[in-house]
Parts: sequence; C-alpha cells; structure tokens
Amino acid sequence: MDGTVLWSADGVLVIGVAAVLPRTEARQRIRATVRAAAAQWLNVAIDAITLESTPGQPPRLLLAGRAAGLSFSHDEGLSLAAIGLHGAVGIDVMRVQDIPDWANLARDYLGPQVAQELAACPAALRPAALAQAWTAREAALKYSGLQLAEWNGAAPACRWQALPLPAPYVASLAY
Repeated sequence: MDGTVLWSADGVLVIGVAAVLPRTEARQRIRATVRAAAAQWLNVAIDAITLESTPGQPPRLLLAGRAAGLSFSHDEGLSLAAIGLHGAVGIDVMRVQDIPDWANLARDYLGPQVAQELAACPAALRPAALAQAWTAREAALKYSGLQLAEWNGAAPACRWQALPLPAPYVASLAY
C-alpha cells in the first residue's frame, strides 16, 4: 500500500502509506507522497504543490497557489491523507482492538445513540464497530476544525465514508 490511492470521488483523494517507521519518518513519507499523488492527480508539476503546516492549525495544500483541504491520520504501520479540492476534509485511521472500557468511552465521546448501538452489537463484532464509530467521529471533528472533546449532543454536519482497508485497520473520511 506504499503510496496507494485508496479512494477518489467528488474532488477528494485519499492516499495511504503502509510502513513501520518512526513517527517523524512516517510523517515525512506521507507528506512527500501527498505532493506526488496530488501532482499526478491534477497533472501539474510537483513544484507547483506546497504543503503548509502550522502547529494548532489544520494543514493546507497549496496547488498552484490555490488552497485545498488536507487531513492526516497515523496509526502504527499506516498513515493516511485526504485532499479536498473543494474545501475541508477529515480523515482518521485506527487499529481494531478490544477496549475493555468501551461502554464508558462510547458514552463519553460518541454519544448515547452510538453507545446503545454498540451495546446491542455482538461482542465479537464490537471492536470493529467501535473503531468505525470512533474514526467517523474523529474525521468529522477534523473536518470541522474541532478538537476531540466529550459528547455534547452535536455532531458536525458533513458527508461520511468508511474506507476500505485491510485488517486490522478501519478508517473514515469526512468531507
């Protein structure tokens, strides 16, 4: 999956890089891959693409002087990026795992409806369902430029897409 386009539609491109690298190297690799993939996708010179990253602000991609939405997510062994030509995007990836305190986590961060749905889910399927719900929430928050906080009864308004990934990963895109 090194530098693979995972999904593309509606002016959004999702890129994945699978590699077990130290965190700094993984970040550098996905950023370089984003520039190369965007250049190929838009048929422009890679020199016309700049990635801006300021601490505390969402990253931006400048495509021949025009800003595009950009979002990154990392988990051990996998980095994802989403580019949105028409505005904000959010992406999140998570390794499926059993979380013993899943009920409190879901109630506190995903809301009562999702907590109820997870409680009704068969135990064997719950870790994947929780990971999918968590990545959807995180992607929507990134899309909206918000930080993770306990559930407040509101969910950001956006389109949502589960992304096809090999096990043990799940990912969500908000656009």
